[in-house]
Amino acid sequence: MSQLHKHTIPADIADRCLINPKQYSEMYQQSINDPDTFWAEQGKILEWIKPYHRVKNTSFAPGNISIKWYEDGTLNLAANCLDRHLAEHGDRTAIIWEGDDAAQSKHISYRELHRDVCRFANVLLELGVQKGDVVAIYIPMVPEAAVAMLACARIGAVHSVIFGGFSPEAVAGRIIDSSARLAITADEGVRAGRSIPLKKNVDDALKNPNVKSIEHVVVLKRTGGEIDWQEGRDLWWDALMDKADDRHQPAEMNAEDPLFILYTSGSTGKPKGVLHTTGGYLVYAAITFKYVFDYHPGDIYWCTADVGWVTGHSYLLYGPLACGATTLMFEGVPNWPTPARMAQVVDKHQVNILYTAPTAIRALMAEGDKAIAGTDRSSLRILGSVGEPINPEAWEWYWKKIGNGKCPVMDTWWQTETGGFMIAPLPGATELKAGSATLPFFGVRPALVDNEGTPLEGATEGNLAIIDSWPGQARTLFGDHARFEQTYFSTFKNMYFSGDGARRDEDGYYWITGRVDDVLNVSGHRLGTAEIESALVAHPKVAEAAVVGIPHSIKGQAIYAYVTLNHGEEPSPELYAEVRNWVRKEIGPLATPDVLHWTDSLPKTRSGKIMRRILRKIAAGDTSNLGDTSTLADPGVVEKLLEEKQAIVMPS
Repeated sequence: MSQLHKHTIPADIADRCLINPKQYSEMYQQSINDPDTFWAEQGKILEWIKPYHRVKNTSFAPGNISIKWYEDGTLNLAANCLDRHLAEHGDRTAIIWEGDDAAQSKHISYRELHRDVCRFANVLLELGVQKGDVVAIYIPMVPEAAVAMLACARIGAVHSVIFGGFSPEAVAGRIIDSSARLAITADEGVRAGRSIPLKKNVDDALKNPNVKSIEHVVVLKRTGGEIDWQEGRDLWWDALMDKADDRHQPAEMNAEDPLFILYTSGSTGKPKGVLHTTGGYLVYAAITFKYVFDYHPGDIYWCTADVGWVTGHSYLLYGPLACGATTLMFEGVPNWPTPARMAQVVDKHQVNILYTAPTAIRALMAEGDKAIAGTDRSSLRILGSVGEPINPEAWEWYWKKIGNGKCPVMDTWWQTETGGFMIAPLPGATELKAGSATLPFFGVRPALVDNEGTPLEGATEGNLAIIDSWPGQARTLFGDHARFEQTYFSTFKNMYFSGDGARRDEDGYYWITGRVDDVLNVSGHRLGTAEIESALVAHPKVAEAAVVGIPHSIKGQAIYAYVTLNHGEEPSPELYAEVRNWVRKEIGPLATPDVLHWTDSLPKTRSGKIMRRILRKIAAGDTSNLGDTSTLADPGVVEKLLEEKQAIVMPS
């Protein structure tokens, strides 16, 4: 199986690549055997105010989880992404913005972006934001999102970007947890021709009595739509920027000063505030961007991710800008208003490197040649995939149709918590296998371990753990270091556990098999089953719920919810719609269950634990071997669930 869909390194890539197979082997060995020397050299990709002398100071020991890189060095992220490029490349385009409406686009030079970031840095200071304060950013895919993030980094504030698809309740929860002082939003967002009421969502979030930290709301006018306004609290972005000085000296930040918090779903319900710091994170984002995408000056690069996700942080903004690249920011969706929109954008802006998600690829694949109609995509040189494992069929379609059969596909495995790529090919160094993330990046020591934590050798399958630290690694969970250790380091001692399973083939290539915990991957976005279950049970008519993922041809996984109603309540089409909309309101559209399976009871052990293994198999229609059911308190529940399943219409 692992030899199917093999692709050799294209000759034109090999001729001009930054890293060839011999260099990869030598650099990887040094990065593992002598990480201090290796990362001391790689750290020079940035400009430091005060040079570092201590490179790596990390511990995965139980009770002493501590991660520090370049800890005695100082720098400023915004200066590395902007100021240092001005002398030679100030007029180079930093951001190409492509609107939801194809008639709207603009080019922003490094000099223009620097000016706006300096202005907004002064706005933040004028509003009382200080180093270490948290700023919540709930804003569309517009250049001002980059301005806000970079301005926070410039003054030493910590940004917490909240995905625009999240509900007011989710926004409130993140503001409460982070104690954000300032919120930045827009009147509305625009996506696939529809308006998203961002300001209204913030207004509703701030009505939560537990939100006490927000002092001001800065509002960007995106659509001019009608919004409510609270005098004294709400302030227009443009009015503030018009009065601001466009000169600002960047703050000197320690490498270990916090840079951002990004909330990601956990298996225990409450989202986790993953905290990344400044120096190691930016070194890692820049180095991984440069080598995995084989970046050469002048390349036009497009990452389709939203800034609300870590991919948008590391590979839409910070990695590319640190390297002086031109990065394309896209407000719309790949298949609207036409299935060929993504291909049209590639041609319009002559994109050389395209980085997108399997869920988008599968959606376009379903359209067939409509997805490329009227385009040639001849500018493309490198393709990338992110967010979930890509199945070989989608990989091959992406390579053949979007990339014209000439662009290597960089299938990248990483996480919010890793900050950057962990397992990924290098275009000039790695033979590709469709569906495999291939080999580890420099400094990454993956291990496949059994359920007791014993490392497994050779071709095998197991739990994917990482043996040692790397510069981009998250340092903690905001305000909860004990949960950080419990979540990532308690399952297997002295290792970081990813929560994913993987297979390693006879060539040492890694194939990610998916989550082994209770986190779903829907359209490349992680959603905790416990969070969805909590939302379901909060409905006044719902007694109990269990959520599992099922395979979905487009989204990767669909959400299948088993729901038990309160005594006296009866299922109905109206209640079905009501419960789905309830979850949508509580968490956001991404978390809306695709299937509600009404049932009177769930399969539980005598200790009361729900046997999710059985629920997953029933939901997926895989009932040939349900495994041992002898520990169930009522084995008859399984037959009843199987009967109920027959009447359920499954999503395509």
